[in-house]
Amino acid sequence: MTATNLAGSDEPAVGRWVPGYDVPVVNERAVRAAAGILLLGGGIAWGLALSSGSTRPLQPFGLFFMIDMLLRVAVGDRWSPTLALGRLVVSGQRPEWVGAAQKVFAWWLGFGLALTSCATMGLLQAPLWVTLALCSLCLTLLFLETSFGICVGCALQKALTRTAPQYCPGDSCEVSESSETSVNS
Repeated sequence: MTATNLAGSDEPAVGRWVPGYDVPVVNERAVRAAAGILLLGGGIAWGLALSSGSTRPLQPFGLFFMIDMLLRVAVGDRWSPTLALGRLVVSGQRPEWVGAAQKVFAWWLGFGLALTSCATMGLLQAPLWVTLALCSLCLTLLFLETSFGICVGCALQKALTRTAPQYCPGDSCEVSESSETSVNS
């Protein structure tokens, strides 16, 4: 992730160096906007699949989602169509910088879910309800991200890796039970 990007500059492939931050960061507002764009497209495709009784409406969206996630982690977040649109949508807002590492983990999770969903639709020819259930899980994660700023992939990265995440959305990395109870007192 901190390797030189494709253009050969010192900017990381995912995120960017911002003064005052020790690690590469991404704009959480753009990430949430991109999640909302994907949620909208996925929700429409999910509804069309349910009403038609076929996975065909989900197939192009699933492929797009999978490619978008793969572009983010393999080539760099600058190449993601939904993140580019998300950055455009929030360009007039102050950035909210969050650590890129936990977002990369979350995007790998999204890629894995999309790959699994596409495999159930195509190779495995699973029943519609299986594909809809997998897509519902993915849409739920997108909803949590865009609506509440809850990054499940970030929480999983925190729980499953040795490296503690830095600069989490809403300072969720730094929030402890003791600070929460003092606020409620």
